[in-house]
Amino acid sequence: MECVGVANDPLVAREMIRELNPDVITLDVEMPKMDGIEFLGRLMRLRPMPVLMISTLTERGAEVTMRALELGAVDFVAKPRIGVADGIAELSSQIVEKVRIAAGAHIKRSLAMPASTNVGNAKQSSLGQMPTASRVSTEKLVCIGASTGGTEAIKEILVHMPADSPGIVITQHMPAGFTTSFAARLNSLCQITVQEATNGSRILPGHAYIAPGGKQFRVDRSGANYVCVVEDGELVNRHKPSVEVLFKSAAKVVGRNAFGVMLTGMGNDGAMAMKEMRDAGSYNYVQDEASCIVFGMPREAILHGAADEVLPLTDIAPALLVKLGSTTDRYRV
Repeated sequence: MECVGVANDPLVAREMIRELNPDVITLDVEMPKMDGIEFLGRLMRLRPMPVLMISTLTERGAEVTMRALELGAVDFVAKPRIGVADGIAELSSQIVEKVRIAAGAHIKRSLAMPASTNVGNAKQSSLGQMPTASRVSTEKLVCIGASTGGTEAIKEILVHMPADSPGIVITQHMPAGFTTSFAARLNSLCQITVQEATNGSRILPGHAYIAPGGKQFRVDRSGANYVCVVEDGELVNRHKPSVEVLFKSAAKVVGRNAFGVMLTGMGNDGAMAMKEMRDAGSYNYVQDEASCIVFGMPREAILHGAADEVLPLTDIAPALLVKLGSTTDRYRV
């Protein structure tokens, strides 16, 4: 890895990108002369390339980061708080790892569309074109796992889910401080209610629950109900939250009433547990390589024999809704 240039503001960066043609750029959210979001939007419209955002651990920083991911940034890292000496070394290792991942990411020009044009009317327009999931058993549960590139992939699934869909539980690799804004953004776009999971809360139809950053998230039963379990557990596959934890609990607790969805992401987190879900009777969808930002986690799920169907991202929600509404579904209760 070679750092070919450093720019103190976006105007200098623009010229340096033309001259140096880097494979990846890191971009600070807060910069003089032009903020990082405005610069990113222009860059992704004119010259789409892998971008890693450097974000602040504040509420506004989290909201801006979500916007950056919508505009096409591959991933982000959060700056350590001022005065936290150990945070610099950790930040350095995260940047190195994520730059390497970004270098191999599939960047698509369509991601560069302004958020107002590609998601602004999703809540109103998406549902009339999709199959219905009405009268689906409350025993059903949809389990989604994702990592790099997953925020936009998850949005693509959730904006098409009708208000009467089964409960949905989601693990997206994300640090503490960012999942609240992620859930709020999705909730503003979707017919279903999207929220950060809280320990002990009942999993309801028409609701999606996102694993809090920095916590492990799994499902359990309380009587006839599914409930969220959020705990400060150990890292699993180097992640907290980990898709493995969620999917393993689904295999044990939900079994044949579960639907698994593995979306874009680096590594192998969740692949073995997704196979456990399938062995327990779940029906699983895996995102195909062409539509992934990073094909690592989906590839591993396929190699482990966890997939019932491998589909482009835009086909997963329609296929899932058809399966949920099918009277011949072999998993129907």
